[in-house]
Formats: sequence, structure tokens, C-alpha cells
Amino acid sequence: MRFTNGYWMDREGFTVERGRHVHDLEVDAEAGRLRAFAPTRAVRGRGDTLNNPQLTVTYEAVAEGVIRVRVENHRGVRTPQPRFEIDADADYRGTVETADDGRTTLRAGDLALAIGEGEEWLAEFTSAGRALTSSMPRSIAHVIAPDGQRFMHEQLSLQPGESVYGLGERFGAFVKNGQSVDIWNEDGGTTSEQAYKNVPLYLTSRGYGVFVEDTGGVSYEVASEMTTRVQFSVEGQSLTYLVIDGPTPKDVLRRYTALTGRPPLVPEWSYGLWLSTSFTTDYDEATVMSFIDGMEERGIPLSVFHFDCFWMRGFTWTDFVWDPATFPDPEGLIRRLHDRGLKVCVWINPYIAQKSVLFDEGLEHGYLVRTTDGNLWQTDLWQAGMALVDFTNPAAVAWYRSKLEGLMDIGVDCFKTDFGERIPVRDIAWHDGSDPEKMHNYYTHLFNRTVFDLLVERRGEGEAIVFARSATAGGQQFPAHWGGDNDSSLPSMGETLRGGLSLALSGFGYWSHDIGGFEGAPDPTVFKRWLAFGLLSSHSRLHGSSSYRVPWAFDEESVAVARRFTLLKQQLVPYLQQMAVQVNEQGTPMLRPMVLEFPEDRTCRAIDTQYMLGDSLLVAPVFEPDGEVEIYLPEGTWTSVFDGSVETGGRWLRQQHGFMTLPLYVRDGVDLGIDVTAID
Repeated sequence: MRFTNGYWMDREGFTVERGRHVHDLEVDAEAGRLRAFAPTRAVRGRGDTLNNPQLTVTYEAVAEGVIRVRVENHRGVRTPQPRFEIDADADYRGTVETADDGRTTLRAGDLALAIGEGEEWLAEFTSAGRALTSSMPRSIAHVIAPDGQRFMHEQLSLQPGESVYGLGERFGAFVKNGQSVDIWNEDGGTTSEQAYKNVPLYLTSRGYGVFVEDTGGVSYEVASEMTTRVQFSVEGQSLTYLVIDGPTPKDVLRRYTALTGRPPLVPEWSYGLWLSTSFTTDYDEATVMSFIDGMEERGIPLSVFHFDCFWMRGFTWTDFVWDPATFPDPEGLIRRLHDRGLKVCVWINPYIAQKSVLFDEGLEHGYLVRTTDGNLWQTDLWQAGMALVDFTNPAAVAWYRSKLEGLMDIGVDCFKTDFGERIPVRDIAWHDGSDPEKMHNYYTHLFNRTVFDLLVERRGEGEAIVFARSATAGGQQFPAHWGGDNDSSLPSMGETLRGGLSLALSGFGYWSHDIGGFEGAPDPTVFKRWLAFGLLSSHSRLHGSSSYRVPWAFDEESVAVARRFTLLKQQLVPYLQQMAVQVNEQGTPMLRPMVLEFPEDRTCRAIDTQYMLGDSLLVAPVFEPDGEVEIYLPEGTWTSVFDGSVETGGRWLRQQHGFMTLPLYVRDGVDLGIDVTAID
């Protein structure tokens, strides 16, 4: 959100009270804490302490390489729930030093914060003596909007050439400089500034990260309102954020996921190919079995079959009741799929339609979200009269879990947890008293956790997986996530990848997307190009909206491409499992932007058309219909998986590829055990 009109003036009607200087500094060396007091007008005499609002800024070392900053206007205002669960060591203490020049430094390992009493406002962050970022004059402020709404903002400096990344799964430019970004979950597809997975964390090429500890609507101006700073603001009287040291992007993610939760290991079978019924297509048990038979006859190995929305009857979502007209014997069907070596996934969401058999039950027992006037919240968007499960109510959580357990009892192995973004804010009364604005983004966390925890209990650690669309910070603990509703086009394939790259730099270890795109019917060229990309992602799913995604629906070459890349991925599963250990133990994602793996290579900082799958395999999807592609190889020696040719890195290459190949290179000295002859 912007509060200024150029550099000199504020927006009309806005009162912006900026901390001017450090009037007083409290030092608590034993607690490892500093507290700075910053009046919004200069204090030159006693009279200036009257009618002069003062901001309070507290600095505290909470972990090695992590300093928490809290900027407050009125400290007595309650911090609303929910809040992110931060696993910080309560016993950790930083060290405090005061130099001869009067500046005081708080240290958390190599990360240090320096501030001086009596000076114009300036708080400087360094790592091992190297400057990272600073809160400079005019950076901290309390803002009163024309309607009386209050905000807090901070601005942290950027150096020339410094690039900003992350902020969740964003489909626009990979480098966020120049963008305005609102952390607010929306069901907006992949073609706009809206996002399903919003995470108030950014990383920069300078080797640090900043995480805002606010579950609500954090607003960013990334080198936009002020071109040399990142501004972030929240509604209310306080703003809390963490500065997270590197020095590498991997180190930032390691420290961040240690605080917000690491992705777990996922089952081996989940790395195989998932096939869906698609969304609104006409399907029944015979259709399902024809798909499975067709894949087997064509030599395309399947791992999971997914039943999308219409495994239930229309107007009843969600009631967890199989449509008897299309699936008269669901338990027998699932048993037959298991006998074929397949796992079974079914679509669910957190809504209860008015026609659902669960509606009256949820209404009677208080399991559904109510408004402040005591009525049930309902809408006709998506399903007629639908209500929303209140996951802040432990009884509602147990109720919802019991319905899922009934599905698991007949053999369902995992769930696609769809939606979770369209969460109402106006006049909402949550069971636990949570603030509706803060719950909007956080709701999906409760939804996915409810489902994932049940799977862990029933299947065991490392054997649980969901396919989730929405998330916020910490959601990486409940994998995997897919990229949402994209279009069936090559440009949309590009925006899908950009979303995955940004999500990876937001702490998420696994990621997938709808091969061929969701909306529309891809032409054979799009489908074949997307097959290679999709089967070289951590998880791979054939899924669409109104058309099937079985390869023979396109052409015979699509069958050959699907077979080849599915067999290739089968060979990569041991490697992917090794990379999953890094995901789980270090928070390093499986899909890696080039800047994450090669942070010292300046060319890699802006690349958003290729990626590393793990630490050794470079993948460059082909976005041109004619197969032309540019690829950048970093320094070193790289070997092509498909033809064994060896290239020297540190340069761009221009290549031409048919549908059976794409630029796929292995780092020098690494043997992934790939036998290309076995996939021909």
C-alpha cells in the first residue's frame, strides 16, 4: 500500500507519523534485547516531548542468524489471533556491545544490528561485518488513513543491483523489484497478480531474508513506492518482522524453515505419474478403468489415480458420499485399483453445501462458520447455499476428520485439498475469537493441517501426502502443492514455472502443476512440451477442466512422449528421494531457481525459464512451438542426458528440440544412473 505522493508529500488525507531519531535507547544485555524510542518530531527541548507521538522499536536475537524487530505505536493494543507458529529457542540470547562512539550492537551469530542513541533514525544490519540492509530515515511510521484506519510500515534499504525474490507463489516477474504485492490469498488463476499461496517472506541476492510475522494482509512496495527500499505495511498498531541471515539463499531457507517448519519426507509412490478424471468431464467407473487400461496397454506407468469433484453429486459438495449413479461400488472399485498397483486420491474442500447430508449436522453442532449476528455464513458462489467448516473449533476438526476416516476405511490413500482461499472477512465470528482479517490467509493452514495430520496418523511418517492449492507461511509442512488453475498455452506454462520458482524461494520443498494446463484444451504441441516439464517436476499430474488429459486424446506422438518421460522419471526416483532428504533436513526445495544453486553467478539472478531439479540436474522447458530454446549453463562441465554431449559452462546456448527431448544436463562428476536406452 502506498502512503506517499512522490518523495516529499504524503497521500492526500493520510497522516504519516515517522520516527525521526533515536531519542532514547534501553539496553538489556542479559536478555539480549534493545529497545529504541523514536519520536515523530525532533526533540530539541522539554517542550518537544509534549503532543509528540513516539514509536517503540524492540530488537531481540531469537536464533543464530535471526533478529526479531517489533515496531509499535500504542503498545497496549492486543495482538490478534491467529499468529504464525514460530519455533524459536526461548533460551537463546544474543550479545550486546556498546562502542566508544555510542552505537550499540546486538549480535545473533554473524548477524548484527547496530543503532545509536541521539542520532537521526538509522538501524543497520550486517553479517560478519558486511552490510546487508538498513532501516533509514523516514523508514518506520504509523499511518492514519482518511477513514481512521491505522497502519504501521517499515522500509528496508536495497543496494544497486540487489534483486528481491519470494513472497509466495507469484506468477508475474520472478525478480520482484518494481512490484506492488499484497499478501492476500485469492482464487485468481495464474494469469494475474493474485496468488493462491501468499507468504510474507522475501529473500534478496545480497544474502538475507525478511519475514513479516503477520498472518493477515501484508502489503509490499518492492522498490516501487521508493525505488531504493522494500516497504512492507500492516493494518494495526504494531509490525513485527524477522531479519534472517544467509550468507547464501540456502542458508536463509534453512534458518527460516527451522522456525516455521520443515517439509517432511513424502511417499516413494507419490513421485510417479498421477492421472485424473479431470473436472467437469463426463466420467464413471467404466471411463476410469478405460483410462487405466489405456495407460497400461501403451506402456505408460501410473502411480496414482485421482477422482476429481464429481465423484460426489453436484450441489452436495462436500458430503463425502460417492455418486451411486457413476460409482455404485466405490469400495470394490478402490480395491480393484489397489490390485492394479495404484494409489487412490479424491478431491475434497472445506465447504458444506446446503444440499449436503452434512449441512444440518454441522449447523446443529456449531461446526460451521457464523457471522457476528449469529447467523450461518453462506454463499451461492461455487455450491448453492454453501457454508464453511470452522477449523478453529476442535469439535469441528474432529467431525471433519471422522468423515475423511470413513473414506480411508474403504481404501482412499490421499486427498486433494482444494480451495481454502475464498475465506470471508466481513462480519465473521470465528469459534476461537480469531480476527477475521488475520484468519483469511491462515485458514488454509488449519484446513491442510487437519487433513495431513490424519494421514500421518493413519499411514505413518513419510507416507502422508496431500495435493493442496492454497497455503501461507508454514504450509510447507503439509506437502505437496500444485500451481492452481492455469491456461492450456505455452505462455501459461511459463507463468506456471515462475510461480513454482517463487514458491521455492518461500520455503516450499515440493511442487506440481496441471500438465497441459487446466483451462481449455491444449493443442498437441502444448501438451507434449508440457509433458516434459511436468514429468521433470517433483510431482507430476495429468489433470484438466473440461477435457481429458490421457495422451491418446491428442495424438500418437503424445503417447510416445508421455511414455518416455514417465519412464525417465521412474529412473530418477532414487535421486529424488535423496533430494527429499535435503528438503526435510535443510529446507532446500527440490525445484531450485538457478540463483538458489548458483548465488555467486550474477547471470543466474534473473533466470526464470529453467531450473535445477535437485542439486545436479538442470532442466530447461521448451516454450517455443518450433522447439527453439535458450539455455544458460553455469561454470563447470555439463553432460546432456539424452545424447551424452559435453558442454562447458559459463555461457548461453541456443538449441533446437523436438518433442522427445529438451535441454537436460547433469553436473560434472555426478552419475544419476539414467539409462536412456531403457526409455527409447
